[in-house]
Amino acid sequence: MERYKLKNDINVFGFEVKTFPEGIGEAFESLVKKVPEGLGRDYYGISFRGSDNRMVYLATAIEKEHGEAEKYQCHRYTIEKGDYATETVWDWRKKTDKIKSVFEKLFESTQGISAGPCVEWYKDEKEMLCMVKLTQ
Repeated sequence: MERYKLKNDINVFGFEVKTFPEGIGEAFESLVKKVPEGLGRDYYGISFRGSDNRMVYLATAIEKEHGEAEKYQCHRYTIEKGDYATETVWDWRKKTDKIKSVFEKLFESTQGISAGPCVEWYKDEKEMLCMVKLTQ
């Protein structure tokens, strides 16, 4: 585990994957097709426990210009700045079945520190950063 400091909030837009975990790939494909640059921007998966205690997963893209969420008929979300426990997954497309265990390991490593949402930062086709928000 490494610590990563996100210096600024990141505004993203996207939608909830209602068929989580099965529909993640299709959700991102749909989102990539909505934006003109396609893969020319960062994408994020955000997961957390909802008010009914079920897992909620959001497929999102970075908002490059204010108003893109509305333009592409999506919801706007914010990835909060602060400290994160992280682990990089290389060649993530070949390891999607291992991502859950990476997050479990990150949660174990926080040892008593309250943890916030899980974030998958798809930096490019090879590199994905698994992040767990650390809260005080």
